[in-house]
Amino acid sequence: MERLSSTPAAPAAIPDEEVVRRVLSGEAALFEVLMRRHNQRVYRAIRALLRNEAEVEDAMQQAYLHAYAHLGQWNRAAAFRTWLLRIAVNEALSRLRPARRLELLAVEGEEEERMDPDARDPERQAAGRELLALLEEGIDRLPALYRATFMLREVEGLSTAETAECLGVSAEAVKVRLHRARAALREGLVERAAGVARGAFPFDAPRCDRVVAGVLARLPPARP
Repeated sequence: MERLSSTPAAPAAIPDEEVVRRVLSGEAALFEVLMRRHNQRVYRAIRALLRNEAEVEDAMQQAYLHAYAHLGQWNRAAAFRTWLLRIAVNEALSRLRPARRLELLAVEGEEEERMDPDARDPERQAAGRELLALLEEGIDRLPALYRATFMLREVEGLSTAETAECLGVSAEAVKVRLHRARAALREGLVERAAGVARGAFPFDAPRCDRVVAGVLARLPPARP
């Protein structure tokens, strides 16, 4: 693959399948289209597991580099976004302590967990961003295994099957975790946020540019 250029050469309307085919055919610059198209959902998937923003961005870059290196392995059995999010989740999980990683992957015998009182963000709370601030704070305080499920299923809007594929658990486990996540949020929070949930945890243009630039700078040189 040739090194990516700074300007993608395809309109946003081209499906992922076609963009991937063209990247694999030599139009490597189009990988930037995939990054910009999926940056928001990749950020949310990783942010659900890693709450340090600097580490989140580094994990995003590593996930994209891994996806780029193994793009030919996407077999289209699942949607491209599902395949990419699975890579992103695995990258985030690899950065967690082994015990915490096993806890997140557990399916049977899951125990109820309480919200993390240390996960409150005083600056965000003080800023008073009303409903979105309350929603983001509530999600941040969920146990990680419920937070990841809620972020993918409700905030990002993935199906139960896609969420299960991304997290490497069964659809039933997703349903159980989602039910517990909803119950753990403060009374009425989900209902109050129903109309604006998709706007939570935005990944704005400057951060999108930073992640894309970081990946471009770290890609291998062009192959002969």
